[in-house]
Amino acid sequence: MSHEGIRIVNADEALREAAEEQPLPPEAVTPKKVRVMKTEGTGVAIDWRDGHRSAWSFAWLRNACPCATCHEERESSGRRPGVPKPGTQAPLVMYKAPARPVEVTPVGKYALKFKWNDGHETGIYSWEYLRRVCECEDCRAKAKD
Repeated sequence: MSHEGIRIVNADEALREAAEEQPLPPEAVTPKKVRVMKTEGTGVAIDWRDGHRSAWSFAWLRNACPCATCHEERESSGRRPGVPKPGTQAPLVMYKAPARPVEVTPVGKYALKFKWNDGHETGIYSWEYLRRVCECEDCRAKAKD
């Protein structure tokens, strides 16, 4: 019997993961209106059918990429979605262009896909994922409970 893939977690992590796995009601993960402010370079805003409103900057979304590679890297380093990687301690810091999408395409009726200016394009941001990582004050307060 293989133990590959078994992960030991503390009680707090187990409760948090169990809460995350609870299905959200359909109206909570169905957008009423989606605004991708690509021209302005600001981010994405979604009005959900249940009346909730979520908004993210493009930098936050790039740092929260849900693809397997980015997810595994964040998990191994302990970073939460949206938190940038720590910068390097170089004497001369090179300019890095802010994250912005070169292209945004809908994926069926369930997600958005971004092609980022750094060349990354494998993450599919499902409506459910975006609702679960909402950064509004109410959602952040609930996440602390």
